[in-house]
Amino acid sequence: MSDELAWETLAADTAYTCPGFDVVHEDVRLPDGTETDFDFLREGDSVVVLPLTGDGDVVVIEEWRQAVKRVNRALPAGSVEAGDPAPRAAVDRELREETGYEADTVTHLYTAEPANGYADSTFHYFLAEGCTRNGGQDLDFDESISVTTTSFEDLLDAVRSGDLRDGRSAVGVMYYALFER
Repeated sequence: MSDELAWETLAADTAYTCPGFDVVHEDVRLPDGTETDFDFLREGDSVVVLPLTGDGDVVVIEEWRQAVKRVNRALPAGSVEAGDPAPRAAVDRELREETGYEADTVTHLYTAEPANGYADSTFHYFLAEGCTRNGGQDLDFDESISVTTTSFEDLLDAVRSGDLRDGRSAVGVMYYALFER
């Protein structure tokens, strides 16, 4: 990769902060010497889990999403926390908290930057196999989540038909269908 395309950050500050993300304002110098500013969303790393039960069904969640004002069908997902030594550490926690399930084995599938033109979000996709329900959910105060299982084919059909609209989940399902099974 060529460093001749790199922008130089001259100054940076957090313009807005809230639980879940920050808006960062930077003063930058472009490769041609032009000085301007750039704002982006700082969200950081998250994990997205494709949890398969022993008989091959997928554990999915349904969660209210205020931004789009509807229930969203999705794969379990959540932020990598400051104390996590690596994204893998967040998988067990998020799967247990959101679904009450635990996995026998966990394998990294893929890492993506879904919106790197305006956000630093990084999604780490993992396959969790041999999932069994071992307890109840331990939801955050602002989460409303129900849990169900479905066949992988039904989930893939939901992506194909547009019924599963959660982008990070759709990428995980399509990646698995294309490269892993």
